[in-house]
Amino acid sequence: MDPLEDVLTLLEPRGRLSASLVAGGRWGLRFDAPPGVKFNAVRRGSCLLEVAGAAEPHDGEDRPAPIELAEGDCYLLTRRRPFTLRSDPAAEPVDAGAVFARAEDGLARVGRGEETYLIGGGFTFGTRAQELLLDRLPPVVHLPAATPHAEAVRWALGEIDRELTRRPAAATLVAEHLAVVMLVHVLRLYLAREPRAVSGWLAGLRDPVVAAALTALHREPARPWTVAELAGAASVSRSTLAARFKATVGQGPLEYLTRWRIELAARRLRESGGGAATLATIAHAVGYGSESALSVAFKRVVGMSPGDYRRQRPAR
Repeated sequence: MDPLEDVLTLLEPRGRLSASLVAGGRWGLRFDAPPGVKFNAVRRGSCLLEVAGAAEPHDGEDRPAPIELAEGDCYLLTRRRPFTLRSDPAAEPVDAGAVFARAEDGLARVGRGEETYLIGGGFTFGTRAQELLLDRLPPVVHLPAATPHAEAVRWALGEIDRELTRRPAAATLVAEHLAVVMLVHVLRLYLAREPRAVSGWLAGLRDPVVAAALTALHREPARPWTVAELAGAASVSRSTLAARFKATVGQGPLEYLTRWRIELAARRLRESGGGAATLATIAHAVGYGSESALSVAFKRVVGMSPGDYRRQRPAR
């Protein structure tokens, strides 16, 4: 697996769809902070998005500068922050909860007319999503329709729209899986389009030297890697790899390896809440020679012993 696939597999993203929105004329909706990652896609028309705390106040006003959403655009909200959608800057928003509570046949309506149409939903993740992925992204990930190579995102959105509109058998299930496909494509394209907007291991994927080392670590996390071996995998010197890895990811390659091994061990502990897998078995699986070696590393990274972690973390 590559690092992005590894992390997403660990986090088990699941899509969920909400009612679609039809709007017209002058309109505005004020949303409470979503419980998780939120997405919307503009299938027809245009509107403005404002996310609390995601930008500096606009023109001396308290509210943030709006993001213009055109037909075909989509966005992810990676933080739990209130946000507003509106037709124009002067439109006064109403409570979105009340509008969506009146939705019929999967459609919520606001304003007068149907010139704007949005589909949306959200994503839930397993444990550790905030630190491993979401904190590495900006509060708003905006992907304009004109982004080069965005055909895959448009395809996924079109298929979601068709499933929700035509409602064939198992439409919701298919649409929710398609939403996860869309998420992967959005992340891929955003990394290519805005590499400086991400941090940590995500930023490392944009550096060919660091990406080669990350790929090697993720391919064989249990291997007793040395910096020299990783440098060889990246075809650079040890000093070059160490400097570029630290500057990009924020930690050295072996420190990153330790933390990734602990993430893998933590997943196994969560999945074996009843104790089916022994700590020794888990230790060897993630690259530690003994249960005690894993325990020392685990406590240093997580702040508690593997046994305490397993007792406190029910399996998902």
